Amino acid sequence: MSMFPGEDEAKYQAFVDKFKPKKTTDDCYTPENIYRTVAAWVAREYGLNPASFVRPFWPGGDYEAFEYPEGCVVVGNPPFSLLAQIKVFYMRRGIRFFLFAPTMTLFSSNRDDVTYIPCGVQITYANGANVNTSFVTNLDRWLVRTAPDLYRAIKRVNDANEKAAKQLPKYVYPDCVLTAAASYRLSKYGVDYRLERGDATFIRRLDAMKDAGKDSGIFGGAWLLSERAAAERAAAERAAAERAAAERAAAERAAATVWELSERERRIVAGLSKSLPPMGKVAAPKALTDEVPRSPHPHPDPFDLSALMSMPKEVT
Repeated sequence: MSMFPGEDEAKYQAFVDKFKPKKTTDDCYTPENIYRTVAAWVAREYGLNPASFVRPFWPGGDYEAFEYPEGCVVVGNPPFSLLAQIKVFYMRRGIRFFLFAPTMTLFSSNRDDVTYIPCGVQITYANGANVNTSFVTNLDRWLVRTAPDLYRAIKRVNDANEKAAKQLPKYVYPDCVLTAAASYRLSKYGVDYRLERGDATFIRRLDAMKDAGKDSGIFGGAWLLSERAAAERAAAERAAAERAAAERAAAERAAATVWELSERERRIVAGLSKSLPPMGKVAAPKALTDEVPRSPHPHPDPFDLSALMSMPKEVT
C-alpha cells in the first residue's frame, strides 16, 4: 500500500527506485547517448570492437578491484578528482583506456606517455553540471591531437539533449491556484504577500487535468484560493511582473554603452539651432496660400465615381 494518499503503487515504486544506486558512474552522470557517441568514435577511430569496452566506474565501486578482461578497453567517465592516479594504475598494468577529462586541467598530470585530445566540448551531464570536456587515452601515438569530428558529434547530441530539456510542458493555472513555483517569484521581486489559512484548501490536481489523463497532477501540489485571496494574489503577481520588467530595463541600461557629444559637436548643434526661425513662425509656401485658378474644363476627381458616371460617353 502506498504511503502517499492518492498515489498508486506504481508511482510509489518509481519514487523509491529513484533512490536506488545506479550501476555505473556513467549511468549516473553521463547521458547514455553521449556515451554511445564517444564509444562509436573510439571504435571507428582505432578499429576496435565495442564489445571489448568496459565501464568500471560506479558509485561506491573500486576500479582497482574491477576484473578487467584480457584485451579490454576502458571507455568511461571517471571521477575527475582521481583521474591522475587512475591513469597511473592503467599504464602500469597495460590496460588500454579512453577517458573523459576536464579541459582546463587536461595537461596538469604532466605525463608524456598518453595522448591528450583537447576537444573542449560542453557536455551537460545527468546531474545538470555543464562541463567543458576533453579526453585522454593511451590508444594513440601522439602527445596531443585534436578530433574535430568527435567535437561535432558530441556537440550535435548535447545540443539535442538541451533542446529536449527545454521543451518540458508548461502550464498556466487560474489565479485561484497557487503553486510553489508561482509563489517564490513574489519574494524574488520584493512583493509582500500573505495568505490566510481559511482562504485556501490543498489540492494535488485539477479536475480538468484528470479528465485530460494527466494523472501526475500539479507537481508539488497547490492551494486552491478563495475569490478574495485569488484577487490579492493576482494583484501581487502584477506587482512582481512590473518590478521584474523594471529590473530588466535597469540592467539593460547599466550594460549599455552611452556615447556623449564632444564640445565640437555641441557647438554645431547650437549653431544649427540659432540659424532656424522660432517654432511656429515658419511661413507657409505661397503656392499653399494663393488660390489656384480653376480650369474652365475641370477634370473629375479620379476617386469620385459619381463624377465619372455622369461624364458623356465617347461615341465611336
